[in-house]
Formats: sequence, structure tokens, C-alpha cells
Amino acid sequence: MSINAAAPSGQLKWVDLRSSSMKREDNKVSPGVTGSSAASFTAMLQQAAGTTSTTGSSNRSTNVALADTSSMDGLLWQQLGEAAEAKGDISGEITQTVPTDYEELIQTASSKYGVPVDLIKAVIDTESSFNPNVVSSAGAKGLMQLMDGTANGLGVSDPFDPAQSIDGGVRYLSYQLKRYDGEEKMALAAYNAGPGRVNKLGVSSDAELMANLSGLPKETQAYIAKIERARAQYAL
Repeated sequence: MSINAAAPSGQLKWVDLRSSSMKREDNKVSPGVTGSSAASFTAMLQQAAGTTSTTGSSNRSTNVALADTSSMDGLLWQQLGEAAEAKGDISGEITQTVPTDYEELIQTASSKYGVPVDLIKAVIDTESSFNPNVVSSAGAKGLMQLMDGTANGLGVSDPFDPAQSIDGGVRYLSYQLKRYDGEEKMALAAYNAGPGRVNKLGVSSDAELMANLSGLPKETQAYIAKIERARAQYAL
């Protein structure tokens, strides 16, 4: 769910961090938080909660860090959850799907956040090929490729832990689905490129998004198609 300008278009490089010196001995990823990035992440979350007007910022929500996770859990994240709940359930049925190694975790997250199982599996497949130990060249980690700032904001202390990654990633995806009134392609574009990039297009539906797809990074254009192909493989 991250774009690396230095990498070839549409490509991400992965490395296994379980044995890498980039991780601390306790297998926890250091968030590397700064005050200014915390303010940026707070502003993004307030937008999702509907508490601020939408800006044309091209900063990706997945590339910023959050300073005080404990305080945000009781304030902004609660506010965001309440706003999402007020918009109602996500459209789309939770269907029977081809089973995976993380079936119970996926089913639990699907029921908890109202995101279809086949969509969750398609996102995980596309993001990490169901490898919980990978990190992209841009720094996104784990099954659902969470950036450190996003992971911290979601209360994910170890993005390489499948349970935390799936719960946090599906929760974040559910926010995007509710933000865009169930328009899945818009939500997926926001998950990959950030809500700011999607909002900058000035579109309000999947059809309008596809008509203006060239306005998104090439990786995101390919990402939406990859999700659709993967979803078809898991749906029964």
C-alpha cells in the first residue's frame, strides 16, 4: 500500500525482515515518530472522520507517523470510528471463499468491520502474497503492507504479526470504504495511494474514478486491476 518513487513503475521490492538487523531484538518495529508527521497524520484522520474539509494534499496517509498513539486511541480514533458507524454498514455481502492459512483471522476481521472476505483476501494476496514477513522498498510491512505511521495509528505494535496486520489493515480499509460510501475502487485507490490522491481527482464514484484513472500513479492504476483479478480467484 505504498508508492516508492525510486522503484520502477508498478513494482515493489520486498525483503524479509524477520532476520534483518533493521528490526529490534524483540521483533518490534521502531516507529520513528516525529511531531510534524504526527500533525499530518492527525489531519488525515480528521478528514476521514469528517471533522475537517477535504484538502488537495497529495501527501499519502500511509507515509506519515503518529506521535502519541495512546492518547489518539481514546480521542481521534474513537471519533473516526463513530463517524464511520454513523455512515452505516459497508455495502457488499460477505461471501464464501477459497480458504487460506489465515482463515480465522480474516473471517473475524470481516465480521468485525463489515468488509467482504474475498476482498480482504484479494488485498492480502496483492499486497504481500500472504507472506507476513515482507517489507516493500517504501517501508510498508506485513500481510497488509502497513506503513509505520498508519500501523501506529491503528494500534498495530508489530506489523509482522498476522493477527495485528489483518485487523489493522481491514480496519483501515473499512474506513476508506465508508469514506467513499462503499465505492470499492475509490477505497482501494485510497488504500494504495492515499485519500489525498483520490480526493484530488474530484470524483465521487467508481465510474468517475475509472474515467480519470490516468490521474493516479501507474502503480495504483495496476493495483485496482490486480485486486479484481485476485478477488475472482477467491470468490466461490
